[in-house]
Amino acid sequence: MSQSVNSIRGINDILPPESAAWQWLEAAARGVLQSYGYAEIRLPIMERTELFARSIGEVTDIVEKEMYTFDDRNGDSLSLRPEATASCVRAGITHGLFHNQQQRLWYAGPMFRYERPQKGRYRQFHQMGAEAFGFAGPDIDAELIFVSARIWKQLGLKGLELELNSLGSSESRGRYRELLVTFFNDRYQDLDEDSRRRLLQNPLRILDSKNPEMANLVAEAPVITEHLDDESAEHFAALRAMLDASGVEYKLNPRLVRGLDYYNRTVFEWVTDRLGAQSAVCSGGRYDGLVEQLGGRPTPAIGWALGIERLVELIRGDSLVPAPAGPHAYIVPLGEAAEKRAPALAESLRDQLPELRLHMHCGGGGMRSRMKRADRSGALCALIIGDDELASSTVVLKPLRGQRDQEIVALEELQSRLAGLCNDGGASKLKTY
Repeated sequence: MSQSVNSIRGINDILPPESAAWQWLEAAARGVLQSYGYAEIRLPIMERTELFARSIGEVTDIVEKEMYTFDDRNGDSLSLRPEATASCVRAGITHGLFHNQQQRLWYAGPMFRYERPQKGRYRQFHQMGAEAFGFAGPDIDAELIFVSARIWKQLGLKGLELELNSLGSSESRGRYRELLVTFFNDRYQDLDEDSRRRLLQNPLRILDSKNPEMANLVAEAPVITEHLDDESAEHFAALRAMLDASGVEYKLNPRLVRGLDYYNRTVFEWVTDRLGAQSAVCSGGRYDGLVEQLGGRPTPAIGWALGIERLVELIRGDSLVPAPAGPHAYIVPLGEAAEKRAPALAESLRDQLPELRLHMHCGGGGMRSRMKRADRSGALCALIIGDDELASSTVVLKPLRGQRDQEIVALEELQSRLAGLCNDGGASKLKTY
């Protein structure tokens, strides 16, 4: 026997019934996004490495350590996408989507980062994201937060907390960065190794340190909201007023920063205490300079991305996923002639009743084992076809739920009999048999 090929560590299969939770979550989020006027954009999972180096920053951990990067046969450096905002911007520039236009877009799919796999953080992970381009005011910031809040409501999720901050303009953020560098340089001996590295690359990330020994020092650092430019302060105040008026609760977190350099002004996260160290389930913010940075015209922009794996864990933990709908009927052919005729009957019923969930028995076996499989399928009834039924153009309709008796039904009447099952009250319709 040859040796089996194992899966890649941190890149996971999604099996039934977990896949049903994914489908339910994605359908709920898709419905909310579309109701707000967001259109789907499907992005490639591979881009030129230059795209992420220019957008994320060449000296970030993502570009230096976490990206899956390789040279193709032409010698071009390509990377699997570690996030999708840069790809969305690149697509918009490539196809002229931002020229004198406003765009509301959403996407979904896998992202890739090479890091130590742990609960809620994998090498292949999945996100859904929403991006809005061409809107400069705080109203679109509020809308995107409303969209995410409505997704939680649609899913029945409770206990998520919204954290909110502003990073100011690129100019005021630059001045604040200098203050931080001075502050942490004066206390360099108190910094851990990770913070010393961040001091050289992105000092704002020190504020996001998860090391409890850094907590007191971080608490003493200058607060960014006290150093905002006037326009950013007005933008932030207007956003907060809109959230207050709509009853969306939030917590101001002046230590909230984004790990990517292109963010400015509004940043936010939806967090939970139920996933251990991986507390954020949705993160977003403004990136007004990114389109121009990647070669497009100056375009204000904002977006967020939610982690599907983390949300699936929450909704499954709360038992929010509806039980998958079983088949309405299960066809049980008995005998060689019936097995040849039954598939054509099944396809005819599917043509007549597109909403009918109909399972066909395959794989042989005796009458007893076939009926057991029909029952285990969760079907409301079995349609049994043997030699006698073929000769008389009938089927035996046997209810599998409750104590009702089976009956013989003519094939020309079968469609009308099954039509009553094709709705959520299908089980009750069996009493009409």
